[in-house]
Amino acid sequence: MTEPRTLLLPSGPTATERLVLRASEARDRPVFVELFASPEVGTHIGGARPRDELERAMPEVPGRRPGCFVAELDGRMIGLVTLDPRDAGRRGHVRPEAGETELGYLFLPGAWGHGYAFEACAAVLDRFAGVRPGEPVVLSTRSANVRAMRLAAKLGFTEVERFEEYGAEQWFGVRFPPAPAPPTAPA
Repeated sequence: MTEPRTLLLPSGPTATERLVLRASEARDRPVFVELFASPEVGTHIGGARPRDELERAMPEVPGRRPGCFVAELDGRMIGLVTLDPRDAGRRGHVRPEAGETELGYLFLPGAWGHGYAFEACAAVLDRFAGVRPGEPVVLSTRSANVRAMRLAAKLGFTEVERFEEYGAEQWFGVRFPPAPAPPTAPA
């Protein structure tokens, strides 16, 4: 099986109603640092990292890899969406051999509550479905993260299981692609 992330390098910008999804650039570095140093964002990903540590360790062009899409609003990065293979050693899989593609996202707190995460994630999922038709996508989040749970449902993810990981209960769900339309008979 071909690894899904190798097929999803943002080859060019994708526009949604309000956003542009694109590959990371050097100008995005300060926003990557801000995302990972944010106490609000850190609440949902195991804690914020020290800003000085991030400044030293962050590459010049962070997130420049297959499966990482910067979400830009009015010319400024407000978040990112990722598609990565789910680590086979982690709990939560829908295939016996693992290898599922996992959706992830992070947005600046100022962008929360405006529907940007839904818009960006939906566009990335559509792109994935176009490249890998029929492939499921999984998502895991802390069950205490009510916003993430609502977003998962709105994106079409359904619960598979809950388990303890990173010191908290995790919700694990899957989104199966819609069934293809049956062929139409010639008139």
